[in-house]
Amino acid sequence: MGDISKDINSKFVSNKLKALINIKYTANWLNSKENDFFKPYGISPQQYNILRILRGAKDKIKVQIVKDRMIERAPNATRLMDKLCDKGLIKRERCDHDRRVVYVKIIKTGLELLSTIDNNENLSFLENITEKEAITLSDLLDKIR
Repeated sequence: MGDISKDINSKFVSNKLKALINIKYTANWLNSKENDFFKPYGISPQQYNILRILRGAKDKIKVQIVKDRMIERAPNATRLMDKLCDKGLIKRERCDHDRRVVYVKIIKTGLELLSTIDNNENLSFLENITEKEAITLSDLLDKIR
């Protein structure tokens, strides 16, 4: 099992500061793992998030709603959606009565990609914690926010 003190060769003035640094360090580590995980699928973690939002919406929704629901607020969300359109995973359409409003919807190829990703069990780094520990961790992170 890792120890943040040893991993970054540092001492901390308090356990709360150690926890904060550990969260940030682990977040960066997870981002790296996440990028590696999605690379074979040709999408980024942010694009995956957009696809999941659209799958959950079941029908077309406004681009702004997608932006509001994103886990990681991306200032380049429109560009990310443009790339998903170019890859043939989603489609966009302008509102008939207000050209400023754009709708997006996941299409069959996007749903198929999500299904493939959902069936990939190569998340070995999550096997280090039990279901009960995952609940506790999630509760503690919710408490911090």
